[in-house]
Amino acid sequence: MARMSGREREERLLDAAAALFVRLGYDKTSVSDIAREAGVSKGAVYLAFESKDALFEALLLREMMRFSSAWARGVEAHPRGGTVGAMYEVMLRALDASPFMSIIFRRDRAVLGRYLQRPGNVFQRYAAGQPTRHEAVVLLQEAGAIRRDVDPKVAAHLMNMIAFGLVSLDDVVPAADIPETDALVRGIADFMDRALTPEDGGDSEAGKRVIRELFEGGRAAFEALMEERRS
Repeated sequence: MARMSGREREERLLDAAAALFVRLGYDKTSVSDIAREAGVSKGAVYLAFESKDALFEALLLREMMRFSSAWARGVEAHPRGGTVGAMYEVMLRALDASPFMSIIFRRDRAVLGRYLQRPGNVFQRYAAGQPTRHEAVVLLQEAGAIRRDVDPKVAAHLMNMIAFGLVSLDDVVPAADIPETDALVRGIADFMDRALTPEDGGDSEAGKRVIRELFEGGRAAFEALMEERRS
């Protein structure tokens, strides 16, 4: 059997850790558990990551970057990707396709455990210097992709509520009462367009430019955190 490269070993460990964290939660998952799941020695885990925290943070960064990249690609590919409805459709589809990202998005304490309470955790470090959701709404308003007559903080909060509901309502609403995901995502996108897109249809290309800028800023923050982890 060919030997794994260091990068291949890291990816194997992260995949194993993701499965265990979802099943057992961060607090109950040990380095030994991860090694066993990945089929490597405990020492091999520590060759790749200095601690369970370091491994967990690498997993969070990987999943957040994958989600952001999928969202940015989807916006570029969508014929009206710079409009708020299309942006939300692409974002919700990317979120639905990533179970671990759904956990991150809703800050699921059953999975993320005590890590959320740690000062300087990766969520806090990533958020520092990044535009807030309502600041992103302002940028899209200035670009002509979102109506200027809506309160950006209210619009951002409603957007968060809708996205959070998509990944958490199945805990409280009977499955029979929840529409099929594709129809639900299309319905949400239509709702967002009707509520927030300017009457003239909005400037999709300008909206795409804003998303590109936001993505590039986010990617730079991810890369800085990854470099910080490796140093």
